[in-house]
Amino acid sequence: MEKAEVNTYLLNKPFTTVSQPFGEGVDVYKVKDKMFATLARGKMGKADSDYWWMNLKCDPDEAAILRDIFDAVIPGYHMNKRLWNTIILDGSIPQGEIERMIDNSFLLVVGKLTKAAQKAILQR
Repeated sequence: MEKAEVNTYLLNKPFTTVSQPFGEGVDVYKVKDKMFATLARGKMGKADSDYWWMNLKCDPDEAAILRDIFDAVIPGYHMNKRLWNTIILDGSIPQGEIERMIDNSFLLVVGKLTKAAQKAILQR
């Protein structure tokens, strides 16, 4: 997936906003003010890579499995490495798998919100 496709997919999630609280070049995607993804060129916007890097929240067991399966999935850069993965968008991971990882990250964060917020988000 290219950056524009990822951005569109992320922003199509209900109640999602994007901002740059960590500085220019690092997009942070939130649902109801809770972060579920970041997207930056290379390592946190330092542009030392030809690829976009996306951090996604992940179940700890699944995080380890994904790292074993895909070379382009590494422990979350500048994140809790047990709960976050960094996905290097180098074209090696199928689009459907990237979308599934985004969906899981979103749902993990939504699952920590109040029941009322969860209902409002998941009914959209």
